Amino acid sequence: MIIQKTREEIELMRQSALIVSKTLGMIATEIKPGVTTLHLDKLAEQFIRDHGAVPGFLGLYDCPSTLLTSVNEQVVHGLPTNRPIEEGDIVSVDCGAILNEYYGDHAYTFEIGEVAEETKKLLKVTKESLYVGIREFKAGNRVEDVGSAIQKYTESFGYGVVRELVGHGLGKKMHEDPEMPNYGKRGRGKLFVEGMVVAIEPMINMGTKNIKQLKDGWTIVTADRKPSAHFEHDVALVDGKPELLSTYAYIYKALGIESDEENEFRKQPLVL
Repeated sequence: MIIQKTREEIELMRQSALIVSKTLGMIATEIKPGVTTLHLDKLAEQFIRDHGAVPGFLGLYDCPSTLLTSVNEQVVHGLPTNRPIEEGDIVSVDCGAILNEYYGDHAYTFEIGEVAEETKKLLKVTKESLYVGIREFKAGNRVEDVGSAIQKYTESFGYGVVRELVGHGLGKKMHEDPEMPNYGKRGRGKLFVEGMVVAIEPMINMGTKNIKQLKDGWTIVTADRKPSAHFEHDVALVDGKPELLSTYAYIYKALGIESDEENEFRKQPLVL
């Protein structure tokens, strides 16, 4: 069952999403060669608690960490470790937080130093596909319209779209209806309704779409061990159009990146 949110609830969810956005912005200043993902995890937990929120992943489904950090061929759900991050790595950082009883859930794949050009392209296309999908989250469309758009865009570059893992509705639970796959056929799936809030999150592999789970019971890797990228935004359906609740602006500010990619999904400019 889809749980529609009121305008007031959407504003509360925006606050939850922005806590996660700010956490990822902090991570952007700390993630570099030699740093461990376990260190980043500790920083993130303290940051979230210092801002009056609670880590959303920690303890959820027995998750042992605040962040899920997936390096190179790891797709998602990578557990933080003491392995130092290396020059040329890519690291997907997925983070959740609870504020005012609502979840925020947001992810970004970071480049560490100089990354191979073909890997840069994977990240660029995957992030572009996120916005391609968000544009389809509008009144009159259905769930698989989003997935179809993401699939068509990323497969045109020869990439593999993960099937087993999908985006989801978001609210007082981390995972609500509907599931939001990154593949599909136009015109299929549940109809979008006003007040929906979803997490749209393309998980795109450089090679095969096939994945495997490691023995830790969490970490998902590509079957061919080629790199994978993951980007995620929280989006509400307001006045029949997609409105971003999360933002990459804090990351971009930390990294000195200029971008207007989110402007079309905001009624007014974001004030940092």
